[in-house]
Amino acid sequence: MNEHHTVARLPDTAVAGLLAVELAPGTDVARAALPQAEAARVASLLGRDLAALVPQAATLDLCLAAAHFDPAEALRPGWPLHRRLVELHARAPGRDGGPRIIALGADAQGEVPQPLAADAALRGGSLRVLPFLLHGDAAREVGEAFEAQLLDAGMAAADTALLLQETFGARIEHARYLTLHDLAAMVALQYDHLGLAPLWPLIETALLSPWHEAILDAPPEPLLRYVAGQARMALFAPAAWRERYRPGTDDRDRLERMFAHFEMRQRQLAAVLGAHGIEVVFVQTDASAQALEL
Repeated sequence: MNEHHTVARLPDTAVAGLLAVELAPGTDVARAALPQAEAARVASLLGRDLAALVPQAATLDLCLAAAHFDPAEALRPGWPLHRRLVELHARAPGRDGGPRIIALGADAQGEVPQPLAADAALRGGSLRVLPFLLHGDAAREVGEAFEAQLLDAGMAAADTALLLQETFGARIEHARYLTLHDLAAMVALQYDHLGLAPLWPLIETALLSPWHEAILDAPPEPLLRYVAGQARMALFAPAAWRERYRPGTDDRDRLERMFAHFEMRQRQLAAVLGAHGIEVVFVQTDASAQALEL
C-alpha cells in the first residue's frame, strides 16, 4: 500500500456524513459557525434524526462541525474536513461514558477556530454542507445503511431545518443528510450541467483512487494528466496549440479569439481543481505534449 492509498482512507471505526443545506435563491448565511450552545442544539437534533433512520447510529459517538462549507471543501483528497473531526473527536473528554454528542462551533469570542474555518473565496453557492462524523464499533454497519438510505430518505426533520434557519440566519429550502459518495454524485451531476463533465473523472480519481492516473485528452478541452497527487496542465504557445488542436481556420482574428477562449477554459478548470484541493502544475510543452509524458 503506497502513501496516496493510505492518505485517502478514514478510520474503519468512522462514518463520514454531511448535513447539506440548500439555500433559497439570493440568500447568504449570516453566520460562519454557530456558538457552542446553539451548535449543541443542532447536534442533538441531528443525532435524533440519524437514529430515526438507522437505530444503530444511536450507539455511536456523534461529532458535528457546526460550520458550513462549500461542497468542494468536503470533496478533497484525503477528506480533510472529516480527518479534522477524527482528530478533534480523539481529543474530546468523556470517552468511557457511553455514546457522546460532540458539537464544535465558534469560540467564546465568536471567532471560528482555524480547523473549522471555511474558505471565504468559495462562499456564495446555494448548497452548503456541515460535516459530521459517527465513531464506534458499529461504524461499518451504520455506514452501509447510510449508503443505502440517505440519498432517498435522508431529509432532515422539519424542526431541525427550522433550527438551522434560525441559528444560521438564512432562508433554507431543503436540509438533508448525505454520505460523501452521495455528495460526490450530486456534484458530478451539477458539473455536467455546467459543462464541466470532462473534468470529473480526474477529480473522482483524486478522491477515490489517488494512486491511479487519469487523463483529460479530448480536444478542444485543455490537456490534463493527474498523477502522483498533481494535475499537470499543458501550456501551449499559440503555434503549438494550433498544431495540436487544428482549429480549421487561417483567420488570424478568429484564431486569436479561439486561443483566448482556450486559455480561459484552462483557468476555469484550474480553479475548479484548486477548489477541490488538487494542486495544478502548469507545464510548458510542444504539440506532442511529451513534457506531460503522454
